[in-house]
Amino acid sequence: MPGSAHVPSQLRFRPFRGSRAVAAGLLTKRMLHGSAWRRLLPDVYLHAAAAARADHGTWCEAAALLLPPGAAIGGLSAAYLWGVNLLPVPAVPVTLVVPPPLRLREHAGLAVWRSPLRPKEVTRFAGLPVTTGLRTAFDLGRRPPRLDAVVAVDALAHRRVVRLPLLTRLCADRAGWPGVPLLREVASLAEPLTESPMETRLRLLLCDAGLPRPVAQHDVSDRLGRFVARIDLAYRQWRIGIEYEGDHHRERAHYQQDVARFNALRDLGWLVLRFTADDVHRQPARTIGHVAAAIRDRRSLAR
Repeated sequence: MPGSAHVPSQLRFRPFRGSRAVAAGLLTKRMLHGSAWRRLLPDVYLHAAAAARADHGTWCEAAALLLPPGAAIGGLSAAYLWGVNLLPVPAVPVTLVVPPPLRLREHAGLAVWRSPLRPKEVTRFAGLPVTTGLRTAFDLGRRPPRLDAVVAVDALAHRRVVRLPLLTRLCADRAGWPGVPLLREVASLAEPLTESPMETRLRLLLCDAGLPRPVAQHDVSDRLGRFVARIDLAYRQWRIGIEYEGDHHRERAHYQQDVARFNALRDLGWLVLRFTADDVHRQPARTIGHVAAAIRDRRSLAR
């Protein structure tokens, strides 16, 4: 008989506690060990068809079934639920913030952070207990490496999940917490206008090299005040634009738009430097050199 004949409708699409399903008479223990079900976490199961297409949100649902009262989904998992996907591939385990003295058994699918967690720092998102945007940024921003911390805070601020003044205030209120010195630096470097993690990485590459901090998402207008283009990073005083070119720029429509944009910017006296992921990750010195040379040239022209 096909396994689908033994799938109750209320268990078809979402994770559930196996012990509760058995107690309710929906399944037997023997059924749970059949091919129709996949065990995700201790006593947490999902129908095999749903498990085949499960995303991180589904894993968060599964993990939430094990949370003791007062704990919450946090870290990169909370950011994911807030609409900021910074998960590596393959995705990391679900991050859970569990305040002492609460306990939760370790598991390969769970990353348990043991940290004080106030009730006001937990909210409900899609029915799941999740750290608030402020607490999520507070936790991610104080965990090294610094670059990843800035990427996370940039992304959360861009989505308006967190406001930087509130994050700075929380740093002051919790000066003795682990990682707060790092978070202070991260908050000073964060830029809510940044639209992608690679833009953050490119900006920090330049700043860490001692170059001036560029303006993010700068709008350029023509001599009549009409909008011409928006530049990822800009040195306005020298009319130097810096663009990060993701793979989508290779598409025909984007390529044609880019050509028109760059021609219009050149007509207005802008020098636009374009960089790819390879330039940031594998050729950082060369990238810094190109930008530094452009600044030197424009400075000399301005004298």
